[in-house]
Amino acid sequence: MKELLQTLLDDVKNGHRMSEDEALLLFNVRNRQIWEIAAAADEMRENRVGNAVTYVRNQNINVTNLCVNSCGFCGFSKKPGDEGIYFHDKNEIQKKANLAKKRKVSEICTVSGLHPDFNAHSYCEVYQWIREAAPDVHIHASNPMEVAYAAKKSHMSTREVLIAMNKAGLGSMCGTAAEILVDDVRKKICAQKISTDEWVRIIKEAHAIGIPTTATIMYGHCESEEDRVNHLAILREIQDETHGFTEFVPLSFIHMNTPLFRQKLARAGATGREDLLMVAVARLFLDNFKNIQVSWVKEGIKMAQLGLIAGANDLGGTMFEESISKGAGAVNTDYLDPAEMQRVAEDAGRTLKRRTTLYELV
Repeated sequence: MKELLQTLLDDVKNGHRMSEDEALLLFNVRNRQIWEIAAAADEMRENRVGNAVTYVRNQNINVTNLCVNSCGFCGFSKKPGDEGIYFHDKNEIQKKANLAKKRKVSEICTVSGLHPDFNAHSYCEVYQWIREAAPDVHIHASNPMEVAYAAKKSHMSTREVLIAMNKAGLGSMCGTAAEILVDDVRKKICAQKISTDEWVRIIKEAHAIGIPTTATIMYGHCESEEDRVNHLAILREIQDETHGFTEFVPLSFIHMNTPLFRQKLARAGATGREDLLMVAVARLFLDNFKNIQVSWVKEGIKMAQLGLIAGANDLGGTMFEESISKGAGAVNTDYLDPAEMQRVAEDAGRTLKRRTTLYELV
């Protein structure tokens, strides 16, 4: 096994495109050879993007936590009659956008619950309000589920919705709502969400009209290693076709306050081994992705730092406001000071550099 693994890693470093079976082999490693995989991924990271650790100065605006869906992994959404429901109006959204401007934020990210009254105009209106208050800030927002929902509510095609959002100020789209791109798993964890095929179609539509997106995976619940590989293969195939993904972001399942975990339908999240391998295998398998991000929100800063020496090159954003992971039970999710990012990067022998949403260095 050791010789087989070393041969595979050497081949990948020399240009071999890893097969799905080979990726599955790596995901199943459970001994000290994990470090060999991480080292190979780190070497590939250095060759592809250099030694900088990047971050974006961003702020979240979650417009509402009222949602028509009931995803099993979500501890954020509320139903009519629940305590703690909020729905920010124009004044509140623009107040938050003005605060972002004062904080010298370059990106505002907004993803919210699927409000019962939302349609395409609702989303476009929010982007217009943000653009009015902070005209120079990049709007990174929405996702394929929100696009599909807006299209259905407004009797429009998803392409028409994307064009309208873009015109209203959407600069790039979140590649969330992907979770696991395997329909059997989606039926267990998010049965009301769009199918794998629809997610892929909307992502490709966004790329085709010039809206770049991120790519994500949510792992550590009830999916298998085969499901993870299938998911990565779909992302790689899309990137081959469109080159529209700016980054890959692995999102480790936060379990504590979720229906899936409380009903014993999911395990207690990924282990450290799985977190490390997700970053490393992604770097080795996704040979057409330049940037791989570690989520300090999902994994904590110490595990995120280990990801930086296992193939990742980006620490994500400052956030300033975070509700979704916090609702699921994560702690210390609201803000990460760039000074702490710098400490972590330099401790790993790297240099911290600020970037824009689209990975231009500031």
